[in-house]
Amino acid sequence: MRREVSVLFMLAGILFATCLLISNILAAKILLIGPWAAPAGVLIFPIAYILNDVITEVWGFSKARLIIWTGFVVNVLAAVFFSLGITIPGAPFWEGQKAFQSVLGNAPRIVAASLSAYLAGSFLNAYVMSRMKVKTQGRGFSARAILSTLLGESADSLIFITVAFAGIFPVPVLATMILTQATMKTIYEILVLPVTIQIVKYIKRIEGIDTFDTELSYSPFRLNEI
Repeated sequence: MRREVSVLFMLAGILFATCLLISNILAAKILLIGPWAAPAGVLIFPIAYILNDVITEVWGFSKARLIIWTGFVVNVLAAVFFSLGITIPGAPFWEGQKAFQSVLGNAPRIVAASLSAYLAGSFLNAYVMSRMKVKTQGRGFSARAILSTLLGESADSLIFITVAFAGIFPVPVLATMILTQATMKTIYEILVLPVTIQIVKYIKRIEGIDTFDTELSYSPFRLNEI
């Protein structure tokens, strides 16, 4: 098993973590897209799933597992330091505390919902992508990318909306929010799929690698397998 880390893999991982971090900050704003309301994070969060597809397709599940946990740690660190920045008193002449806290001060329940949903959705996405690639012998990338995203995004939306808003909004509203977010993110994946396909082809050609996960553990915790 290859253990070295290429420059392209490193860049993909950095971009993945960056997209997650930005999406959590953007989530403080609610957009109205047609008749549907959605967090502004929907503008960039699907890119993380596209990168998940690319990493799993090219380098395999073990490398995707490493990147998923890296993204998790980055977001935990961000939540901790955002909280510190909010808690430590500002300068007497600074008047931006309320706005600063409004954008960066997510409630613990929201943070827990976001992180748990992210882990479940990301690992499900990578697992489906990897297993389908082996079953299809590498054929049908488009179908694999769409299905893995649909399942991953659905799990993500289901967990996040339920944990974050159960008891606050009625069940029909929660169901609508879950369906809307999963649908919008999957449509995003479909729209940029031609670009994703070209990126995958380019990286495979440059890296000289096309990983099939025929012998590995799909446990999320086997970080020694990289």
